[in-house]
Amino acid sequence: MLIPKTHPRAISLYIREKLVHGFREGIVVEEGLLAHGRGEMFDYLIGEKTTKTSRKAIKAAARALLAAKLPVISVNGNFAALCAKEIVELSKITGAKIEVNLFYASEKRKKIIAQILRKNGANEILGIDPKFAKRIPKLDSARRVVDKRGIFSADVVLVPLEDGDRTIALKKFGKDVITFDLNPMSRTAQTADITIVDNVIRGMKILIDVCKKLSKEDLVEKSKFDNKKNLKKSIGIIRKNLRKMANA
Repeated sequence: MLIPKTHPRAISLYIREKLVHGFREGIVVEEGLLAHGRGEMFDYLIGEKTTKTSRKAIKAAARALLAAKLPVISVNGNFAALCAKEIVELSKITGAKIEVNLFYASEKRKKIIAQILRKNGANEILGIDPKFAKRIPKLDSARRVVDKRGIFSADVVLVPLEDGDRTIALKKFGKDVITFDLNPMSRTAQTADITIVDNVIRGMKILIDVCKKLSKEDLVEKSKFDNKKNLKKSIGIIRKNLRKMANA
């Protein structure tokens, strides 16, 4: 029997296919496939749906991006393979710059990712030209190299599918960090200012929709978002689902 396209399992299979295609095209690395496997497990534990808790984080993220002076969307291989169209759309709605930033970096891979973003309508892509390279202090990985017109100068950075070391370094460097992370207990999730505990494909579509609908009044309204409190609720959802599974 065919699985309906809207069924969570069908979406999960679709994501796998996109990542495998991305791997074959040189966008995704092997380590990215392993990282997705961990994320898929946590997606199952939150019920393979966008929770009310995640929607609250998404609204806070939309406000932060729209109110920022220089927002930047940081793009790695998995993010590009899964959400190239949504990255470009979010950039146009919020005025955020797009910057390619990779843990397993190579000039060839950067160019491939830039190409897929351009195919989806991106005009300016940062992180490609070495003459604009700057370094984030207190970070050892290749991701310390950023574009001085982008992440280096940004006040708000969206860093989906992020590694904990760079999130910590970005915070110490004075950036407000928004992330997508299906594991609410990870260092990235716990360190970021706003953590969206959701599958990035689902979450990006909702984030774009919320950005379109937010009014000027919504932006000036003082945000009462508490990331730690929100993460505790996500952890509670996981515990509840684990208990259900144990008693099934």
